[in-house]
Amino acid sequence: MTRAETTQDEMTRAERPAGPLLLGVRHHGPGSARAVRAALDAARPQAVLVEGPPEADALLPLAADERMRPPVALLAHAVDDPGQAAFWPLASFSPEWIAIRWALEHGVPVRFIDLPAANSLAMTQGNGEGHEDGGAEEDEGADGEEGAEGPAARAPIDPIGVLARTAGYDDPERWWEDVVEHRTRDGEVVDPRAPFAALAEAMTALREVYGDGGHPRDAVREAHMRIQLRKAVKEFGDDIAVVCGAWHVPALGTRTTLTADRALLKGLPKVKAELTWVPWSHRRLARHSGYGAGIDSPGWYGHLFDAPDRPIERWMTKVAGLMRDEDRFVSSAHVIEAVRLAETLAAMRGRPLAGLGETTDAIRAVMCEGSDVPLALVQDRLIVGEALGEVPDTAPAVPLQRDLTRQQRTLRLKPEAQERELELDLRKDNDAARSRLLHRLRILAVGWGEPAAGRASTGTFRESWRLRWEPELYVQVAEAGTWGTTVLSAATAKAGAQAASATALAEVTALAEQCLLAELPDALPVVMRALADRAALDSDVGRLADALPALARTLRYGDVRSTDTAALAGVAAGLAERICVGLPPACTGLDADGAAELRGRVDAVHTAIGLLTGAAPANPGPATDTSTETGTDADTETGTDADTETGTDADTETGTGAGAGMDADTSKNANANADTDTSTNANADTDTDADADTGTGTGTNADTGGLRGRWTAVLHKLAARDTVAGVVRGRATRLLLDEGRLAEDDAARLMGLALSPGTPPADAAEWIEGFVGGAAGGGMLLVHDERLLGLVDAWLTGVPADRFADVLPLLRRTFSAYEAGVRRTLGELVRRGPSAGGPAATGTGAGAAAPAPGFGPALDEARADAVEPVLRLLLGLHNDPGPDGDARSGRAGRAANVEEPLGATG
Repeated sequence: MTRAETTQDEMTRAERPAGPLLLGVRHHGPGSARAVRAALDAARPQAVLVEGPPEADALLPLAADERMRPPVALLAHAVDDPGQAAFWPLASFSPEWIAIRWALEHGVPVRFIDLPAANSLAMTQGNGEGHEDGGAEEDEGADGEEGAEGPAARAPIDPIGVLARTAGYDDPERWWEDVVEHRTRDGEVVDPRAPFAALAEAMTALREVYGDGGHPRDAVREAHMRIQLRKAVKEFGDDIAVVCGAWHVPALGTRTTLTADRALLKGLPKVKAELTWVPWSHRRLARHSGYGAGIDSPGWYGHLFDAPDRPIERWMTKVAGLMRDEDRFVSSAHVIEAVRLAETLAAMRGRPLAGLGETTDAIRAVMCEGSDVPLALVQDRLIVGEALGEVPDTAPAVPLQRDLTRQQRTLRLKPEAQERELELDLRKDNDAARSRLLHRLRILAVGWGEPAAGRASTGTFRESWRLRWEPELYVQVAEAGTWGTTVLSAATAKAGAQAASATALAEVTALAEQCLLAELPDALPVVMRALADRAALDSDVGRLADALPALARTLRYGDVRSTDTAALAGVAAGLAERICVGLPPACTGLDADGAAELRGRVDAVHTAIGLLTGAAPANPGPATDTSTETGTDADTETGTDADTETGTDADTETGTGAGAGMDADTSKNANANADTDTSTNANADTDTDADADTGTGTGTNADTGGLRGRWTAVLHKLAARDTVAGVVRGRATRLLLDEGRLAEDDAARLMGLALSPGTPPADAAEWIEGFVGGAAGGGMLLVHDERLLGLVDAWLTGVPADRFADVLPLLRRTFSAYEAGVRRTLGELVRRGPSAGGPAATGTGAGAAAPAPGFGPALDEARADAVEPVLRLLLGLHNDPGPDGDARSGRAGRAANVEEPLGATG
């Protein structure tokens, strides 16, 4: 008992009461946690008081539930404003968690004594500050970590840093490890309360010098703690243990009057607050801002606390196991050498035990061969860790959280701290339900999942998501709970409110798309009314162009999601018509930034109109267009010049997942710049299409050949007008060429005009950027058409030296977007230059130029026929046997396909 008496004398000299046992700790310190457990085992107090919000006293028994697995956190939020929230994180190595579990295991009353969350939330809101950490986390600034307090008259001090500098250390973490975490447990038995007495004495000296240390709100909190301590003494006597931040120990031991403490608490603001337990993660414990606790290595601290002996050897074994899981060769010899090196480094640096720095250096040298790349994996998986806690179902939760938890279990979507990819096949009921849940949560601003670019697929039945559950999502769920008690009702209510308050047309169209993805039938009529109103009033072509792509994508969802999108079709067709009318005038008089922005809108509208084909109602007129959804596309246009293209518009979605489609688009035109047809629509590519668009139904729809034709006419206007910005003219020309609406000779003619000597070099460079820059296949177009490449090369070599610097940035931006292989091939072609000879010209005109070396004058139908059976096999199409028993292919097969009646099933 001599040591205990000595320790008690030291505490008396530090002006601490002889009764309650004050255990000053560093939050989330494994050394402090071990010392708290040893002190409680030795003292056996009648009650335990812990720093934390008193409203959570009713939640403390849940800490003994076997389903409660740290890291966890107490979440407090204002009832009227769920976004105003605070967390009190606790890990398995947190001293507070150890004290709570010890009290519950021994049947000892345990209570929280910090300032109520109702006051701390109101004080934070009143100061206009973001309440990052509360209670145990707010103390981090007083116990060696960053605090969550607002600006003070002077910068908050770091007590651990001051003590470390006093001891001659330049790293506070290293000093704390040497003095506390690596304190030897062998040899002479030490009084468990001695470390707390020494730390209390050090903190008393610091507070005599620094006062509140730049934390003015601590005075209010400590006054409340003293009041709660007095109440506990009256109830249980002096045999009480108090676990709190070491910074507060001197204040709790100071003799003050009850009147003075109550005066400090008088008039504090207050809000109605609710508290519950929520899972936490090591990743959040490692963050110094937001809701993080600010410890750099929670995984390492957890290992030090859990390892019964030989922590360095066990740590190196963990690292070796991780490396082997990642297919890196690490043997037992590596582990032995790494342990030896870590211990040697600790001895050379004068440390009692190898710390995280020594072990990391040893791992880098021995297991990672000096590379920081595999070491980053150790940092992420082990030093920080991926642990995500769990709480029992009996913990209080808002109704929306309970509904979300139920759906997560039903759909087998377990929240995980580690980011993962999720591939969904919307033809499966469970995957479709998962997609609806994730889209509804996005409407509610609960960012659990974000859409990701998945594997290449032209179908709308696949979705890719990137999922990661973060602890603050519980706050977002609580905020979303104001909209409803279930995910469906909350998303419906919020979508309706957003539609009513939206001011931009693009906002409403995006919301309509989200409602269809989330399957919100009750919200869709409200959104559609808002969409019709905004579309009727908005006359800006740019905003109309921004709105159309979302509507076009939405119209595709009807097949897979069985959603009725007919209401959107009329709105989409109306927007497209207005864009076709207003776009050409809007493309004149633009500066460089405006032209680049409009070029992107032209691309988006072009894609959208392609998606609208067969979905929007046709324009009334004499055109005889029909559409039968039976599995193939056949667009036939009559004229005087045949131009056939296949396989460019296929997106088949059926119940069994078979995807197949083919466009046979046969058109004839007598003019290179105009597509004439059998309809009465001038300047339009209106045709007598036999269009069978693949889908899940077998009904018939009116085709939008008229809309497609009008858009083609708009592109022709943009490509031919000199007043249109060069980048837009070039892009329009490229789109027409890719769609087969412009002959290659005409494209070469337009390029020649754009790159003629009379065109300013800057304008010509913009045209090139629009024609071959930024779009997929732009470089390959030049690789496979040496005539166009020759035009570009001739223009570039003819740019005057004094103007070359002006066009260089545009050219560099254009060609730097190409892949390395494409740039290399272009360079080789330019270096080789035009070759002499080659096949004779077989063009249609008398003055047709000879084809470029290595390229034929036209399509080699025999070679194309040889490829077609393979394409049919890849697309899942059946090779129908012909009269001679062989599969139809080549020209005969294509002709047979064109001649088949609409809706033929074989």
